[in-house]
Amino acid sequence: MPRAINNVASRRRRKKILARARGFKHGRSRLFRTAKDAVTKALQYSYRDRRKRKGAFRRLWIARINAGVRAHGYRSYSRFIHALKVADIQLDRKVLADLAATDSNAIGYLIEKIEA
Repeated sequence: MPRAINNVASRRRRKKILARARGFKHGRSRLFRTAKDAVTKALQYSYRDRRKRKGAFRRLWIARINAGVRAHGYRSYSRFIHALKVADIQLDRKVLADLAATDSNAIGYLIEKIEA
């Protein structure tokens, strides 16, 4: 009985891995074994970093809001956020950061609303 090696499926499997490894350096893009390891690791990094990106953006937004608030003479970011909650102004950090970066007067208006 002839040996069944399932050539079509195994070739397709290898091509799929090598296609994902395109752009990697040296043997990591050409040799199947090293490419498979590199692709697996790259997928782990991308999974992890999709979650890390959310925290990185949140830190950036907080820094921008803090800078915008202090430029208007308000004490700190945390007091500003607390005052917004007490005043029932529901703007998320992404929007507040955009306002702080692009429209400084809007932050001043919000501070007036909070203090009133």
